[in-house]
Amino acid sequence: MYFAALLARTEDGWEASDTELDNVETLSDLTDLAQKVSVDEDTVLVYIEQEDAWFGILRVDGEEDPRIYVSDASAAARSSYGEILLTDELLGREPGAEDEIAALEELVDLDGTEDGEPDGPARPASSSATTTDPGADTGSDPDSGSVPAGPIGDLGILADFGVSEKDLLTLRTDALTEIADALGAAEVLEAVR
Repeated sequence: MYFAALLARTEDGWEASDTELDNVETLSDLTDLAQKVSVDEDTVLVYIEQEDAWFGILRVDGEEDPRIYVSDASAAARSSYGEILLTDELLGREPGAEDEIAALEELVDLDGTEDGEPDGPARPASSSATTTDPGADTGSDPDSGSVPAGPIGDLGILADFGVSEKDLLTLRTDALTEIADALGAAEVLEAVR
């Protein structure tokens, strides 16, 4: 189960609203959504969580590049909403690297033959062909290792609001409530939750 909320900073404090992410497909879409609720280009925080698995924060300050923090990148990578936050830049990959890997996988089947190429006669199994080192990387999962387990992103994303790097790293369940408490936005958040 997912929950998403927008916290927009105003002259009078914070305004909170829950939000649907059904029409959000990219980080740009999510950033645009945040900028639309921004008051005088002030800070907007987009909070996304998958119950007991991971949470992510996108911070938008006016026209500046968005800042991102994800509590568990490997868990978020298995989520369509998490994938929005896990950009190539955040993961330290070359832009488009994932698309190149997918294109190569389409060209070569798991049996090593190219698309449309006959599989050929079945080969008898030999002991050298069937034994593999259990620790060896077989290449069957190109994304293994490309998304780190644990937190990733800007650890100082909320430092100016009183949530230190250490505090952020220790947040687990009910992280949004603790963040809202630190921001002084607990009451407005509770109204939309």
